[in-house]
Amino acid sequence: MSGLDQLERHREPGRARARPSCDWSGHPEPDARPDNHTRWHPHAGYWTSACNDPTETDAEFVSYIHLFVSQISWQRRAVDDLLRAVADDATAGVMIAGLSLERIHHPYDGGMDVLLPTAAERDAIAHQHAQWLSHHPEGF
Repeated sequence: MSGLDQLERHREPGRARARPSCDWSGHPEPDARPDNHTRWHPHAGYWTSACNDPTETDAEFVSYIHLFVSQISWQRRAVDDLLRAVADDATAGVMIAGLSLERIHHPYDGGMDVLLPTAAERDAIAHQHAQWLSHHPEGF
């Protein structure tokens, strides 16, 4: 069973999932999304933007994150292209979550973070997938 399937064991078949992703720029409004982002995350609509560091005063270092989100009916392979782009470090800032946001899967090019609603559920998933955990002494 894949990690995403494991996380979604509580799901109802076909239930909607949110897929946030992001782009960055040096200005408060997003640019047009690159074609490859549209391919990895089809039907994503602009949600909001935020300044990465509101205390930054040097214009050269001011940057903004632009969030895009879509909703899909969960099925196997529904996010494969997006996950491949993340693994290849071609995009970042991706999350896959149920609409309640109780369980969030945040992949990145070196692994993934999994946010779960309880410590017990976290510990159960960690035990089932111990081979996936970092061997770093601090868990990084």
